[in-house]
Amino acid sequence: MPADLAVIGLGAYGLPLAQAAVAAGIPTLGYRTGPEAGSLSPAELRRMLSGGFRPTTDPAELGRVRTAVICAPTPRGADGGLDLSQLEAAARTLAAHLRPHTTVILESPVYPGTTEEFLRPLLEEGSGLRAGRDFHLAYSPSRVDPGNRDVTPATTPKVIGGLTPACTESAAAFYARLTDKVVRARGPREAETVQLLETNYRHVNIALVNEMAVLCNDLGVDLWDVIRCAETKPFGFQAFRPGPGVGGHSVPQGMTAGGGRGLRMVELAQEVNHRMPGYVVQRAAALLNEHGKSARGARVLLLGVTYKPDLADLQSTPAQEIALRLMELGASVSYHDPHVPAWRVLDRPIPRADSLYEAAADADLTILLQQHRTYDLQGLSVKAQLLLDTRGAAPTGAAHRL
Repeated sequence: MPADLAVIGLGAYGLPLAQAAVAAGIPTLGYRTGPEAGSLSPAELRRMLSGGFRPTTDPAELGRVRTAVICAPTPRGADGGLDLSQLEAAARTLAAHLRPHTTVILESPVYPGTTEEFLRPLLEEGSGLRAGRDFHLAYSPSRVDPGNRDVTPATTPKVIGGLTPACTESAAAFYARLTDKVVRARGPREAETVQLLETNYRHVNIALVNEMAVLCNDLGVDLWDVIRCAETKPFGFQAFRPGPGVGGHSVPQGMTAGGGRGLRMVELAQEVNHRMPGYVVQRAAALLNEHGKSARGARVLLLGVTYKPDLADLQSTPAQEIALRLMELGASVSYHDPHVPAWRVLDRPIPRADSLYEAAADADLTILLQQHRTYDLQGLSVKAQLLLDTRGAAPTGAAHRL
């Protein structure tokens, strides 16, 4: 069966799109751009294959589709900005096989202006075609919330910004097959900036409650009770909760491409959130000290090392830095995570606890970093010698909260 759609990049953004397209009955081609983080269970893969999904490593097949969506990863680079190297490679591969009348959509997180100033020249030079005349070009911010069963692609509006009105309408016609609502932006820059705003909004608000967590600990105030009460306000407030750090695939952007004018609030939020793993280790050492133990030689068990609950994704997880800092203090670190069979920190294997309750009883300190639904926090609080809860998940009084 010939494919209608090519999803280029099968990581955190491309794989959910491919799954949604197959569920909508669209024959879909999947082209990997590198060692991406997306993964499927055997059952999910069988379901997609039977629904019309076809993975390929042959770039020539990209020239046989009507719509190509680029979902290449754009991780944080060495300079703190976005690394567009995988996006560039994907664009050059597609350009070599691009046919007239194809609709090309970018979904990777990028700086405003990337679609027009970075992607468009690559596609035009590699294909000999003109965007807006020979093929359609548009941007649509990826809206993926891994593990959230209440949000589906069909119920999540898609924002579209095309190079021309015709580009916008062509992209909108494609997304209308996947979602109940399509929102048209004025152009690709506006659509790119939607992604910028949505990502920064999350990081700034998490930074606020992370700072509140430190303040409330100093004041002896239960922040989780404060949030529980505050979220009853029917206007002007949205509840965010603190944690040991911010992981995931979306990178907050405190600066623009080329090092232009920065967003001071976002830069400050990044500083606050980057300090949280160190703060967790500081609290851990203080708790051990209060109970007559030193961090050096202490047995510390980390519970949940993924960046989101009930997922196997380790992308930018704060557990990595927390484990490293604990080991630098001389602690003996082990972990338990039902979704992570093996874990390494700086190429050093971290021992995995097979028996959760026995490991918690044996550890001098147990730190809950991720609240997987399989964890019985009431039972763990009884078994653990000392429990530090960074998620506010344990019953009140059953653990020391962040």
